[in-house]
Amino acid sequence: MQFTRAIVRVPSENFSTGIASAIGGGNPDLALALAQHAQYCAALRSCGLRILSLAADVQHPDSTFIEDTAILTPRGAIVTRPGAMSRLGEAAATLAKLRDLFATIRQISSPGTVDGGDVCEVEGEFLVGLSERTNAEGIRQLTEYLSEFEYATRVIDIRECKTLLHLKSGLSYIGRGVFVVGPETPFAQALARYELITVTAEESYAANCVCVNEQILLAAGFPRIAATLTELNFRLLTIPMSEFRKMDGGLSCLSLRF
Repeated sequence: MQFTRAIVRVPSENFSTGIASAIGGGNPDLALALAQHAQYCAALRSCGLRILSLAADVQHPDSTFIEDTAILTPRGAIVTRPGAMSRLGEAAATLAKLRDLFATIRQISSPGTVDGGDVCEVEGEFLVGLSERTNAEGIRQLTEYLSEFEYATRVIDIRECKTLLHLKSGLSYIGRGVFVVGPETPFAQALARYELITVTAEESYAANCVCVNEQILLAAGFPRIAATLTELNFRLLTIPMSEFRKMDGGLSCLSLRF
């Protein structure tokens, strides 16, 4: 899929008060987070995307992770209902923006919950993670809407994999029939027809990478997977993500690409 635009949301001044990180690492530095976010946006622009930026929202300190609020397809948009109570209000601003951009919009409703981080599009099929944030009712609604848009859906249960907050915490499709996956993740059977590149335990964070118009956005500081992808002739753009990692956020979390 060729992307032309991305919606982002600037980190708020109270970004560090968001949902606590499972990995530790201390509180994020706001100034550094803002600088890294600017570098992320610059990388998207270098891939040919126009950036549509939403204002920071101090009421929702996790709102910079805008991917969780919507699923965007060429046939319509689906506004989600995030699975963390403190994030329920985040989708309102996304919905307001999408009304200017999409003729067809559907919405996940209570008691369904869906985080966009649990949804991975692969050549017209959507892999959906059943997780602590995305529940069975949310998946039922999402499957119905995607079917309306003529897309297939497959569910992968990741609830027993405690190292994964979201499906895409441990899985990224980078094109050419290739996935980057985290170590000890339950994807081998579901992805049997694809080539899987497994990152080491030390580089597990790098399993969340993003393919944007034939370039791969990769978190900086993970030389082994960077070398592997370079050897396979993938074009890499490395971006520092230290401050977002502290809040359990990855590269895919920071934008809605369409």
